Parts: sequence; C-alpha cells; structure tokens
Amino acid sequence: MKIQLRYFASIREAIGSGSESVETAAATLAGLRDELIARGGPHAEALARGRAVRVSINQTMADESAVLTDGAEVAFFPPVTGG
Repeated sequence: MKIQLRYFASIREAIGSGSESVETAAATLAGLRDELIARGGPHAEALARGRAVRVSINQTMADESAVLTDGAEVAFFPPVTGG
C-alpha cells in the first residue's frame, strides 16, 4: 500500500526531508517504523527504538499497534513539552 509520511522538528532535521510517499507492506505503525529503521542512515538514527517518538495517523495520535490503510498520512515527531 502507498502512504504519505511527514516528519517534524528534530526528526525532519535528521532525515533531511519533511515528507515522502512510500510503498509499505507493514500492517501497523510498529511495522512501518521497523521498515524505516531498516533503511539505515538517518532514518535508523532518528526513529531508533530507544528514542522517544510520537506518531499520528490521519492527524490523530496513535500508538504503534494502529492499523495502516492505503493512502494514510503518518506523522512522526518528537515529544513536545511546554511551559
């Protein structure tokens, strides 16, 4: 299936792009994250399992068990704190 990825803040800076379209065989957000980590390089570093990363699907916050659908928009961003 084809999905749209969006990257924000420090993740966008590390990857060097704010968005991309990808073909994925992943069924869930966790599987997608693993596919992106497997690319190596900046994707592996920015999305590594030890890093705190928030994810949304179709502009709704989701955990990594969320199911992907064709045409979905998935966004990755670091946790945000305010004060």
